[in-house]
Amino acid sequence: MREAVASKASATGISGLEARLRGSIHRPGDQAYEDACRIWNAMIARRPALVVRPRNAEDVAETIRFAKAERLPLAVRGGGHNVAGAALADGGITIDMSQRRAVAVDAARQIVRVAPGATWKDVDTATQPHGLVVPSGIISATGVAGLTLGAGFGWTSRRFGFAADNLIAAEIVTADGKVRRASADENAELFWAIRGGSGNFGIVTAFEFRAHKLGPEVLAGIVIHPFERAHEVARLFREVTANAPDELTCLLILRRALPAPNIPEEHHGKPIAAIMAHWTGDPAAGADAMRPLKALGTPIVDNIGPKPFTAFQTALDGGQPFGRRYYWKSSEVDEMSDAVIETLIANAGRIDSPFSAILTMHMAGAPSRLPADTNAVGIRAAKFGVVTQGAWEKAEEDQKQIGWVRNSYSAVQAFASDRAYVNFLTDDETRTRIGDAYEPASWERLRRIKGQYDPQNLFSGNLNIPPL
Repeated sequence: MREAVASKASATGISGLEARLRGSIHRPGDQAYEDACRIWNAMIARRPALVVRPRNAEDVAETIRFAKAERLPLAVRGGGHNVAGAALADGGITIDMSQRRAVAVDAARQIVRVAPGATWKDVDTATQPHGLVVPSGIISATGVAGLTLGAGFGWTSRRFGFAADNLIAAEIVTADGKVRRASADENAELFWAIRGGSGNFGIVTAFEFRAHKLGPEVLAGIVIHPFERAHEVARLFREVTANAPDELTCLLILRRALPAPNIPEEHHGKPIAAIMAHWTGDPAAGADAMRPLKALGTPIVDNIGPKPFTAFQTALDGGQPFGRRYYWKSSEVDEMSDAVIETLIANAGRIDSPFSAILTMHMAGAPSRLPADTNAVGIRAAKFGVVTQGAWEKAEEDQKQIGWVRNSYSAVQAFASDRAYVNFLTDDETRTRIGDAYEPASWERLRRIKGQYDPQNLFSGNLNIPPL
């Protein structure tokens, strides 16, 4: 009903907007509209009045001006992978960037220019032939825009920094409809804010990143053990990460085994404990660092070895497809104590969905040594990030699966800080925990900058920072 009312009330304005755009407008029932509304998390059921597919930054500016004039909610869809479903503006306008996925690589200068609808797979496909990488996450289907604006931590971050740390410039359309360039030398406060402040300050229409030498081949892989050995695996994870160099990143995985080709069929669907690892450096130099991971008993799977970075970066994609129902909660812990290990294993033992998991990523490294005010990123001091990840397919399971996530999260929080990672906040946390995602001084600075660039809080349907 809201989409019909909004469309009817602004029919003349919509016709005018359509005439001014080089891109296109799509309404409910159009295939492009339905495609844009299909996002990663099927828990989110919102229906915009319109979907706009812009051709350029001026199209975005026109749409912003129209949304303000018509007082319509506004959202942006990049990769559509955000767990909170921030891509869809219920009854308003969703600006769908998903068709704008170009990536241009200046290999000599190690600079990568990325369009706002690109995924990290698009970036890796363009950069890896040059032996270059831009720090990203651990799922290649994730959109560049959302991950970067919220910080972006992944396999190469312990050495090269967050995705936001490697953003060197951005083209952004602010709430006044102006197209600006943000960098260390231009609109510096705005540039500081968008690196970690999520989509609160405008709509980014182009990204420029610093790239690093890595690949095309890396040392990486996974070792998988039966869940009966979970305590040994978790303690090994603790031992290896205690003195890990920045080049080594490990992820502890507690879940049921997926029916993957590399996992023997007799283990499919059974609980497992695994460590996934990546060496961000010369593969030959990482052998000693990886050796302890390969020395624990006889694993179900051990495929740690040289492989293409692009193959490793897509290895977890199949476990998180579009269209499943997802509910997460994340915690930050400073040490993998015996009590934390016991809690994680107990929580994992109660998983009853074949798609749910508890993931613990070793963080720290190079990002933790940068000053806290480098940019707005608020997880710089985090040592371990725990994500209690509920995933299921049937709506009738919602209450049960959400209950498992909340109970597991509460148990972990007894040992966790009160910090939060903005990219992992769910829809029901976007108001209650948003302040926990930032340092107190950064939070006040972000609100001042929000008041300067978006005093009416046009960009409010996201992980919202209210203006002063």
